[in-house]
Amino acid sequence: MTEPGNTEAGETEAGREGSTRGLPDRLSAALAAFGTGAYLVDDKGCIVAVNAAAERLLARPAAELLGHDAHDLLHRTSRGEPMARSQCGMRPMFHAGGTAQAEQDWFERGDGSLLSISWTIAPYDLGGGQRGTLVLFHPSDGARTAGDRADESLPPFERLALLAETTTRLTSTLDVDEALDRLVALVLPRLADWAVVDLITERDEVRRAVVVHHEEGALVTHEELQGPMPPVPEESPMPLSRALRGVASALAGPRTYQGPPDSGIAVEQRRLFEATGIHSAVIAPIRSTREVLGALTLGRSERPAGFTTADVALLEDIARRTGLAVDNARLYQRQRAVAETMQRHLLPQMPGVPGVEMTVRYLPAPDASHVGGDWYDAFTLSDGATALAVGDVVGHDLDAAAGMAQVRNMLRAYAWSQEEPPSRIVERLDDAVMHITDVPMATMIFARMAEGSGGRYELSWTNAGHPPPLLVTRSGLARYLTDGHDILLGTGARRSRPDATLTLPPGSTLVLYTDGLIESPRRSLDEGLDRLRRHAASLAHRPLESFTDRLLERARPADNDDDVAVLALRTPPQAREDAAGGR
Repeated sequence: MTEPGNTEAGETEAGREGSTRGLPDRLSAALAAFGTGAYLVDDKGCIVAVNAAAERLLARPAAELLGHDAHDLLHRTSRGEPMARSQCGMRPMFHAGGTAQAEQDWFERGDGSLLSISWTIAPYDLGGGQRGTLVLFHPSDGARTAGDRADESLPPFERLALLAETTTRLTSTLDVDEALDRLVALVLPRLADWAVVDLITERDEVRRAVVVHHEEGALVTHEELQGPMPPVPEESPMPLSRALRGVASALAGPRTYQGPPDSGIAVEQRRLFEATGIHSAVIAPIRSTREVLGALTLGRSERPAGFTTADVALLEDIARRTGLAVDNARLYQRQRAVAETMQRHLLPQMPGVPGVEMTVRYLPAPDASHVGGDWYDAFTLSDGATALAVGDVVGHDLDAAAGMAQVRNMLRAYAWSQEEPPSRIVERLDDAVMHITDVPMATMIFARMAEGSGGRYELSWTNAGHPPPLLVTRSGLARYLTDGHDILLGTGARRSRPDATLTLPPGSTLVLYTDGLIESPRRSLDEGLDRLRRHAASLAHRPLESFTDRLLERARPADNDDDVAVLALRTPPQAREDAAGGR
């Protein structure tokens, strides 16, 4: 326990080993008789003997203690920082060869955590004319470590509150990333300085998805430590590897990963501890009822208290709730992907119409369970005209998507085989829907567009309970086509439906859409229609693709929870004989 920089403190390891060489075995036997932690240091402050109780309390084997300067290796401040020799309470009596004691001090354990101790020192004859010092120590306050003291800052009722909040917040989202963000906000800085989440992907690959540090009141993501991880080794005893196999939770520290690495994951863990300065960590598997999904690691770097076994149970509870949330979110995302894929494959490609621009958009609902009923269609009829349709089958699920496919396919068949006005086609469709499908109800607009005299396009349509088409001239005048409106399909009421006709102005834009573009729980339908009309008018000068994209961005309500289908077309800017020179 000498001053830094003097000759004794600068001795080489070989010199230290020489100072202990030849000591009688009686020293170890003598220390074993003590019922508490005990070690002997020589006159240079190097440990020359240690008993089993000290090895256990310090979480260090004798090989990590013998020959090392006891002060440098063990003595710390209450914050876990190396203690200056001038502040060491043992040092004066060590040099004076007297006895001393203290009620509370701090030793660093092998896992990086702090041990709160009481100690007593006394001179000891090492034999052979060598003077030494005996150090006896035991955990203060009834075997509490610094981690136990930190644990007392989270009483049982707060633990229960934390677990309840974890359940509530994690299960209220069906997005994996959002769930992990909420998890981090719950545990930092309440339990730790660092939060790390490793996830096993559905392709059985490991990805370090989260590395977040609490810094000066803010949560900072360290993307440089995130990314793909090596595969999980099957036999590794290391804590993270065991957690990723779902075997067990464990405490860990920098020393855990200082030996020769047994896998790529061990290399990444060493890099994590070195980069973050974590001195104590607890690692738990993230599991669902069916499989292991990953591992959650909490680490402490700023606060001196290390984690203890009492923290493991709490983290396991948190990780268990995280596993349920992640599993639910993944199931939801799989359902959403299936629904979207099905919906997109059911929706057709647009036909080419000479001189007419046409584009379509389909936006799925934010909630996968709401994907399904909205659809659009456009196809060439047997007489060369173009059929246009947009509709919405009642319901928000895969059954609605299946019903949509039935309605669309029957509409195509009737429209192709029967050269009749749109109203008559929809009457036939309504009768069929009632008798040969499971579709409860549906709304739709069915239109027929054909080139008329003077090269202009004539539109005829019927509306079965659907939001009206929107017509926007190239000068920015926008109006709804409210004629031809009647009740929706599937009511069972037999009646003649009306038709409406209109000559589309040159360069005008026709927008057919579903109600997800205008409906909002916070606004009336009239407000939604007015919002759509105003935005469409302001975008009239845009190319059709840009017009449609911007219209969806601006008009669709932020709180919309339905899917949206849009079919937009634009007529030629002038009649074709005008473009040819007035013929």
